[in-house]
Amino acid sequence: MISTSRSQQRLFNLFVFLVLCAGVVIAAAPLFYMISTAFKGSAYVQEYPPRLIPETVTLENFETAFTSRNFGRAFLNSAIVAIATSVLVTMLAATMAYSFARFEFRGKRPIYRVLLIMLMIPGVVLLIPQFILASNLGLRNSLPGLILVYSAGPLAFNTFLLRGFFENLPRELEEAAIIDGANSFTVFWRVMLPLAAPAISTVAVFSFLGAWDEYVLALNFLTDETLRTLPIAIANFRGQHSTNWGLVFAGSLTAVVPTVVLFIVFQRYFIQGITSGAVRG
Repeated sequence: MISTSRSQQRLFNLFVFLVLCAGVVIAAAPLFYMISTAFKGSAYVQEYPPRLIPETVTLENFETAFTSRNFGRAFLNSAIVAIATSVLVTMLAATMAYSFARFEFRGKRPIYRVLLIMLMIPGVVLLIPQFILASNLGLRNSLPGLILVYSAGPLAFNTFLLRGFFENLPRELEEAAIIDGANSFTVFWRVMLPLAAPAISTVAVFSFLGAWDEYVLALNFLTDETLRTLPIAIANFRGQHSTNWGLVFAGSLTAVVPTVVLFIVFQRYFIQGITSGAVRG
């Protein structure tokens, strides 16, 4: 009986392993095809049957992409917007979340309820009001205006996320710092922020990705060709009657690389965020 149950368990584990392998192949196949096509010459992009490993590797698509349609400028614009949005969202969400978690002030509960209500509103519903507001304030067709719009969108959710994290941190650490003569800002900056590093890094990374990949708002807010961001530049490689998929995939691969590097650099913080329950009070 014991050997039979072990055999069944091994068969089940083998089945799960094969299913997971199939899932990995299905999920990774488009990425491999994009990488392969990006390094192919234009004459081999649409060959049939397609080859995942090109016979001749070339950087022609990358050279053409970076020298046409202000692609390099669009890459720089996206980097500026994404980094500024990440910093602004992280700073505002962390300070607001800490205030809601630790301080009592007039209007605290109504304001927090308004933030929760904002979580229920789809972002696409706010597209026209944001466009009109930005136009009236003179922020349309400018990178600072786009940064402010990008920062306002995820602020409610990130505040909600960080508030729960700050509430679970032990108050004894704050009390010990206050006894040592620290004021509220010093406690927040030197004690709470380091403890909340996993959650804050998560907020920063996802804020960066949200601004880096966003297309609809950037398309509607920016009309100047020199201010266009990376997703719009990649979309411009698509022609009306034909599309140079080598350029599209080269641009897409260029946009993917920074996000992959970002996850590799900050992966230890995500692991700390998962295991942070062991050190919470």
